[in-house]
Amino acid sequence: MAIRTLQDKFLHELKDIYDAEHQFLQGQELMLRNASDGTLKQMITRHIDETRQQISNLEQVFNLMGQKAERVMCDGAKGIVSEGQKSIKETSGSPELTDLAILGGASKVEHYEIATYRGLVAGAQLMGQRDVLNLLQQNLQQEEQTARMIEQTEAQMLQMAMASPGLTGSADYNQPTG
Repeated sequence: MAIRTLQDKFLHELKDIYDAEHQFLQGQELMLRNASDGTLKQMITRHIDETRQQISNLEQVFNLMGQKAERVMCDGAKGIVSEGQKSIKETSGSPELTDLAILGGASKVEHYEIATYRGLVAGAQLMGQRDVLNLLQQNLQQEEQTARMIEQTEAQMLQMAMASPGLTGSADYNQPTG
């Protein structure tokens, strides 16, 4: 699709995040299957429900704009999900490290979504689309709240992992290599 107007750009971004949310939903389901910490599992389960609601909000946005809900491949989401899957595999020998890898991947997802929704919110404001704006702001607020939760949880889990024998490693990173 050629992007020739601001509305074209807005719709392209909308289709892009619609695809991203679907990809991230599948990624969250993988995260849930691999998470070991109970708090992390609860957080992922809650975010899966929020993501489903966000997808529904996006479908309403398409409807309000007289458009069919349509996905355009989001290569950014594809890369983030792929990187997350790789991290889960690489840390599979340690539940603590896998949980930290999951949190790191989830943080990347949230910041990608926040950046996208901020742009869409600005576009909806400029186009005077109040109902669209309201739905996009709901999604943005949920993403920002989730990002804060992830950051707090990640700090706590990192502290716990640091106390686990064998996870801190033995390398002295302050020594010159030679």
